[in-house]
Amino acid sequence: MKRCKTHLVRVCLVVLASVPAYCQRGTFGIDIGQTSDKFDALSSVSGLEVGIDGQLTVLKSNAKQGRPSVVAGGEIRLPSDTGNHAREYAVFGGPRFQARDLSIGFNVQVRKIVLPTANVNHQFFARDTMELLELPLVLRYNFGSNKRAWVEVLGAPEFSPRFHRPSSTQVILPNPRFDHGYFVRGSLGYTFGKWYAKATYESRYFKFVPDPGNPNNLYNWKSNLISGGVGFSF
Repeated sequence: MKRCKTHLVRVCLVVLASVPAYCQRGTFGIDIGQTSDKFDALSSVSGLEVGIDGQLTVLKSNAKQGRPSVVAGGEIRLPSDTGNHAREYAVFGGPRFQARDLSIGFNVQVRKIVLPTANVNHQFFARDTMELLELPLVLRYNFGSNKRAWVEVLGAPEFSPRFHRPSSTQVILPNPRFDHGYFVRGSLGYTFGKWYAKATYESRYFKFVPDPGNPNNLYNWKSNLISGGVGFSF
């Protein structure tokens, strides 16, 4: 019950982040899809995942002054099986420069990833929660009739995470040493008046140094997500 209340509060925060403070443009959407997660020493596992996201233009662009628009928002990822898949929470903000039908910008975002507990030969190991600073490049292009169709791509290398110990009675692993990582996401969508539909593919990869902090490479993680969703603009 306590966990459900926590998720509800986070969902409300995303919704509030989507409400326009000065009647600026905002979006709110829900996605459902399948995630596939592979931790190096374990078999790949697939499962259902629900995503909630919201974005708000907090400052409109000014073409005469060359000023970009500024957006802010957040997203939540909740898998149906938290024993094999990670939960994710993120907030972000950044500029968007408009060049005809192409929008170019970047996000400054903070992401929290709650990794699942590892089960190796019926022995459970609690992984640390990761907090990440991410700086993805964001490209969006509108095309087609009345520019209703759009494609959006964003991605970035990952930086060294900040780790937090889980409150668990299970075996806790030492903090691993980060090697490298990345994430990339592509979406294709179409706008129907105030509503829109989109399909998304995302790939994320983390590799850590093989040492006592990463036994059997239990922190090395490759995930792929394919999802579809709907949302509305206001």
